[in-house]
Amino acid sequence: MIAILGRKVGMTQFFDDLGNRIPVTMIQAGPCQVLRVKTSEGRDKYDAVVLGLGKGREKSMTKPELGVFRKLGTEPVEVVREIRVDPLTEAPLYQAGTAVDVSLFQAGEKGYVIGTSRGRGFQGVVKRHGFAGFPKTHGTHEYRRHPGSIGNRTWPGRTIKGRRMGGHMGDSQVTTVNLKLVAVIPGQNMMLIQGAVPGGPNNLVVVRKAVKVRLKKAH
Repeated sequence: MIAILGRKVGMTQFFDDLGNRIPVTMIQAGPCQVLRVKTSEGRDKYDAVVLGLGKGREKSMTKPELGVFRKLGTEPVEVVREIRVDPLTEAPLYQAGTAVDVSLFQAGEKGYVIGTSRGRGFQGVVKRHGFAGFPKTHGTHEYRRHPGSIGNRTWPGRTIKGRRMGGHMGDSQVTTVNLKLVAVIPGQNMMLIQGAVPGGPNNLVVVRKAVKVRLKKAH
């Protein structure tokens, strides 16, 4: 998959050629260093590229981490991610020791955005799963936002796995599919994507070209 690393800047609005106002998310994508190219013929036995984003702080890295960059002959980077690629069509776009930027993408294309959602901490079933809760009248006392019964009778005598209950919410990997790339600004390494992107400002995201694009039905 053709992909690039970036950071979410925030949201703004974009006006197209017809004057329509489009809400977009700004992503500062690249330039990303191509640290390594893995091939199925080599020792890795699969095709992938290792991308690096940003400038890393040597004082905050361990000696094994610094040793990896010294072996590659590159400066330490802040973020390292591995991307699977097709050996025939996508791998030639990435050459070890070079850098890739937003020129891999074009305005009007569809893309997937992978990021980490905002953390919400511990939440109950009403906010986490959308439970309606109990009636607020007719004697309901201190039981309005409770989950209700979670167990069974004699058999099986336990709580079934997967029961929707309160727990940790957010701070998980989210993939938003088929988002439209409204504009690509190579001079600023900026991508404008229509729609919401997971995470808050400065959140790390991976933008890649869409694999399954929804086709419009012919009327």
